[in-house]
Amino acid sequence: MRLNLALALLLVPLAALSLFWDPETLRAVAARDPALAQTLLLELRLPRTGLALVIGASLGLGGAAMQGLLRNALASPDVLGPSTGASLGAVIAGYFLGGGVLAVAAGGMAGALLALGLLLALAGPAARTATLVLAGVAISALGGALVNLGLSLAPSPYALYDVMFWLLGSLADRSLGQLALAAPIIAIAGGVLLAQAAALDSLALGEDVAETLGVSVARLRWTIVVATGVMTGAGVAVAGSIGFIGLVVPHLVRPLVGNRPGAALWPSALAGAALLTAADIAVRLPVNGQELKLGVLTALIGAPFFLWLVVRAR
Repeated sequence: MRLNLALALLLVPLAALSLFWDPETLRAVAARDPALAQTLLLELRLPRTGLALVIGASLGLGGAAMQGLLRNALASPDVLGPSTGASLGAVIAGYFLGGGVLAVAAGGMAGALLALGLLLALAGPAARTATLVLAGVAISALGGALVNLGLSLAPSPYALYDVMFWLLGSLADRSLGQLALAAPIIAIAGGVLLAQAAALDSLALGEDVAETLGVSVARLRWTIVVATGVMTGAGVAVAGSIGFIGLVVPHLVRPLVGNRPGAALWPSALAGAALLTAADIAVRLPVNGQELKLGVLTALIGAPFFLWLVVRAR
């Protein structure tokens, strides 16, 4: 409880800084045109801050749930394919069906759900954890190949440029409509995951012990897989691919909760929201006159951490 409170309090100044970033510009605009300043705050800053909090929480929560389910410290939310499926759906909707911003987001969600359906069909209703992972890797490989095919067949160089930058992940220029699309889906799926905390703690003792404690391991497995996939797909659909948050955050949180996977869910959600919001603030500092893509920064932070985990596992 104290950890959750501390993380929640940390989110307050981070959210305020994200919302009122570059206050000099806001004051200058407000002095000349208060209506424009209000529009800038509500139409640009609020969706960006809201999406950073919501998507960061979904990645942290999904990572903690997947690592608890698979009992593998290297698991992350995008291991099962919905992330790649969402990218493919967004590419198709945006550049081959001529869709707008919300159509791209809807296409991303459709792609994530299609990837989940394919996962269910490949793995079967009573799939073991290893089968789920193998099926997810296969779906990710297929989706990645199709995304690359879509990029090579892009109707114009400008479309190729836009898709490449969108796939790198960013919260810039997002709208309230995109926030309204992603937030309810992530909230519902996140609530489903949080309700599995006690079952995950039981699963940590072994599948046989969990079954004797009244936990249906097969149902738990599919509940976590589907909820995590839906959350990941919703995030990718509006912000592109943002990696490594779901991998790093649970490792920072678990030692503080006695390494209990169920107890790590809430703190991981809060820490994920804090980390992604801080990263989004950092990318607004111009590099070579341009804003760095959010997915690039999280990869630069997360990749060395991932390599350290691999070395430690050896």
